[in-house]
Amino acid sequence: MAEKLPCALTLAGLDPGGGAGIAADLRAFTAAGVFGCAVTTLTTVQSTNGLRSARPLPADVIVEMAREVVKHQDVRAFKVGALGTIANVRAVAAFLKRHRDIPSVVDPVMIASRGSARLVDPKALAAMRGDLLAVATLVTPNVPEAEALTGLRIASLQDARIAAVKLCSMGARAAMVKGGHLAGSRAVDVVAFESGEVEEVSAERLPIRTRIHGGGCTFSSLIAGRLAQGDDLLDAIVWSKKTLQKALRNIVNVGGHLRVIVP
Repeated sequence: MAEKLPCALTLAGLDPGGGAGIAADLRAFTAAGVFGCAVTTLTTVQSTNGLRSARPLPADVIVEMAREVVKHQDVRAFKVGALGTIANVRAVAAFLKRHRDIPSVVDPVMIASRGSARLVDPKALAAMRGDLLAVATLVTPNVPEAEALTGLRIASLQDARIAAVKLCSMGARAAMVKGGHLAGSRAVDVVAFESGEVEEVSAERLPIRTRIHGGGCTFSSLIAGRLAQGDDLLDAIVWSKKTLQKALRNIVNVGGHLRVIVP
């Protein structure tokens, strides 16, 4: 008999250049040892030279795709990326609420690494705070995203701790404020849990002097993949941090201004 693999399902945007979005998510799922499934939430005109435009799909189509996969396949974790519109945020939040037994990692993507187009309507922020965080097993904002969600200024590790705790108070069962935008010789991600516990996951800050594409997508999807494998949340985060760090030492040039990650 063929080996049965657990599935992880991403609901995220399509980057035709392959550096970010569902292409990055599927690479990460494979690295984590699970079968990757993907629901496209928006299409983009994008490459490693930047994001030109984004076109969200209708909310009912997104939910129909996700429902079909969950009905027939062994989905054990969700990853949520760019959603585009307030209707999509609310629809995906409602879908996750109906499947609270399956862990979900929410990466609250707002803008791309390069380019002026947005990946979510600013009007959707309230729905992200009020609906999506409430059903997230883990939310994984970088510093600018955490500032937008919490309204707090984050300039230090202590600020990141306060923001992570606030994100949990807004409904997330756990929140990781990623430290890539903070100063220091170490890249420290602050993880708060609904229990009140706060952990720091640290790694050497690598001397990367070029811009990278898809780092946030990859990190959150590695975590979702390990959750699908049955890992404890903190174990999944630590494993994913190590795997991402190894990939960052070997970033790939596929043309364009941005470099990509292959875990």
